[in-house]
Amino acid sequence: MAARPWALDERPGFLARRMHQIHVSLFAERCAAFGVTPLQYSLLSLLRDRQEADQTTLAQAVALDRTTTTGALKRLEARGLVSRTTSSVDRRAQVCRLTAQGAALHAAMESAARSAHALTVAALSPAEQEQLTRLLRRVIEGHAHRRGDAAIA
Repeated sequence: MAARPWALDERPGFLARRMHQIHVSLFAERCAAFGVTPLQYSLLSLLRDRQEADQTTLAQAVALDRTTTTGALKRLEARGLVSRTTSSVDRRAQVCRLTAQGAALHAAMESAARSAHALTVAALSPAEQEQLTRLLRRVIEGHAHRRGDAAIA
C-alpha cells in the first residue's frame, strides 16, 4: 500500500526553511544600510549582553561551527566592530569584545532588526507569536544534543 502524498506545506522542515528564508529577506530589507548579516547581528547582540566571550562559546551560542563563526567574527573585526585578543588563560583561544563602534552600530540597528523579527511573525496574533516562540524553543531544546549545548542563547 502506497503512502499518501506528503504535501510540502505539511512538512515541518520545509516550513522552518521557508520561515527562515522569509526572515532573512525581511532582515536584509530592514537592515541593509548597516551591512550586517543576521549571524553577525546575533554575535554583536551576544557580545553586548556578555561583555566578552571566546569564539568557541560564541559558536555554541549561535549553534554554528567554529569555522563559520570565526569567519563572521573576523569580518566584524575588520570593520572595527569587534576586538579579538588571545586569551591569557588559554593561548589557543580568542576572546572577543564589542568595540565602541560595534556597540554604536548595534544600538543604531536595533529598531530595524526588531522590526524584521516582528514582521516575520506579523500574520500571528501576539498570543500566537508567544506560542510559536515557546514551541520553537521546545523543538530546539529537544534536539540540543545536535549542537552540544542544551541552553538557548
